[in-house]
Amino acid sequence: MEEELKLFRTWSSPFTLRIVWALKLKGLEYDTVYEDLANKSPLLLEYNPIHKKVPVLVHGGKPIAESLVILEYIDEVWKQNPLLPQDPYQRAVARFWAKFGDDKVLESIKKVFMNQGKVREEGVEEALENLKHLEEELKGKRFFGGETIGFVDIAVGWLANLASVLEEVIGIELITEERFPLLSKWIKEFAAAPIIDENWPPRDKLITKYQAMHQTFINKQA
Repeated sequence: MEEELKLFRTWSSPFTLRIVWALKLKGLEYDTVYEDLANKSPLLLEYNPIHKKVPVLVHGGKPIAESLVILEYIDEVWKQNPLLPQDPYQRAVARFWAKFGDDKVLESIKKVFMNQGKVREEGVEEALENLKHLEEELKGKRFFGGETIGFVDIAVGWLANLASVLEEVIGIELITEERFPLLSKWIKEFAAAPIIDENWPPRDKLITKYQAMHQTFINKQA
């Protein structure tokens, strides 16, 4: 009998969405525990006392935190539909790009979203430069993982939804077909894959959430 799987998440977190996709791609059954991060449950604080945030995957009573760590754990425990390549070098490359997505791409887009004026302009330059690297990495490929969705696709999958939400909220287009034809094509194909498409959070709710967040950032800077 399979040990129980529980995923602690929120409805909108792009980091928890990675785990949902991975579990679905592996064909795994799991229970979902939705968290209110303004009023975190004692269990979440017990399972993730250091970061105190989602996602947390609990497997047979043992918690694993941090989304990229959880993705690797899932791939190591359940071998079907592998997310990482088998070749050690290619595995290292995949880890590099996943980390690049979080440390560079996401952070530069947040800089655009959370600021105005010169700081925002700097963020736009940084974001476009970082996105160029992803565009280059897609040359000759359908997905970052090759012909099938893999580790890097899941790690940067938020680009296929959240990026356009943030663009709509602030009225700035970063990812266009003219600038990034390969990335734009990947976004359409990744977002339309059934397991991905079925699990997107409602766009209208995301727009409302990030409009409120953006206004909060602007008010703080006023």
